[in-house]
Amino acid sequence: MLDNNSFTKAANQLGYTQSSVSQMIRSLESEYDMQILKRSRTGIELTVQGKTLYPYIHETIRQYQSLQETAHAIHGLKTGTVKLGAITSVSCYWLPDLFKRFKEEYPGIDFVLKQGDYGTLLRWVKTGEVDFAIMTADYGEGLDKILIRNTEMKAFVPKNHSLAKLSTIPLAKLSDDPFILVQGGGYSEPLKAFKQIGINEPNVKYQIQDDYTIMAMVEAGLGVSILSELVAKRTDFDIVCRPVNPKVTRPVSVVCQDKKTMPIASKYFVEFLIENKNKLQ
Repeated sequence: MLDNNSFTKAANQLGYTQSSVSQMIRSLESEYDMQILKRSRTGIELTVQGKTLYPYIHETIRQYQSLQETAHAIHGLKTGTVKLGAITSVSCYWLPDLFKRFKEEYPGIDFVLKQGDYGTLLRWVKTGEVDFAIMTADYGEGLDKILIRNTEMKAFVPKNHSLAKLSTIPLAKLSDDPFILVQGGGYSEPLKAFKQIGINEPNVKYQIQDDYTIMAMVEAGLGVSILSELVAKRTDFDIVCRPVNPKVTRPVSVVCQDKKTMPIASKYFVEFLIENKNKLQ
């Protein structure tokens, strides 16, 4: 409803009438003797009291959905929704094939996929907007983490760059050029790697979230970058990808609040992911 900013749009999405949704909200406000939503010509928004209650309401809905899916699982997994977040490289190169093969086994399962940087993914996990995220295990304390694979991060340089002639590029050399940093939302493998060799401030000129935009900028000669090895497997950009010395790695993991209480459909998919991790390209 808040995303739609309208009772009418929310009602259409939920399959109710507008008056039914309005009545539900009035009943909730009456039960708790407080105004939860502010109504105006521009739409609706939470009151201060509503903002306080919202996380609890959201968690109640999540737990109810988990209860329903667990009950269904007793009779076999027939319906459900897997809500996950993932970094760009994983959502592009791993998930499409995994989704396809999982739905062949469980055709009644739907997926809701949200892409984001590390900080955004952690927020979604903590608020319950996603059941789990696929991201680095090096970031986010106090959460359950299941390692899927250690992926290598490599240097991406223009084709005519002097470093392109090397079979392995010294990490320190990448700090001399304009550096295009992939936004990490609070954590960055390249910046951590630079600090480990004594370079606290590489020559960062751009901070971009999208891997493809970064590769296009590298191709245009605007700088160099360090990205996941996954993005080098399906690209037509006229650039050079090389290993870095010392090696920069990223432990890609499933990150969740509590793997024991994860909704059953998501739990099945995580198990499927673990079973097939050695087949991931």
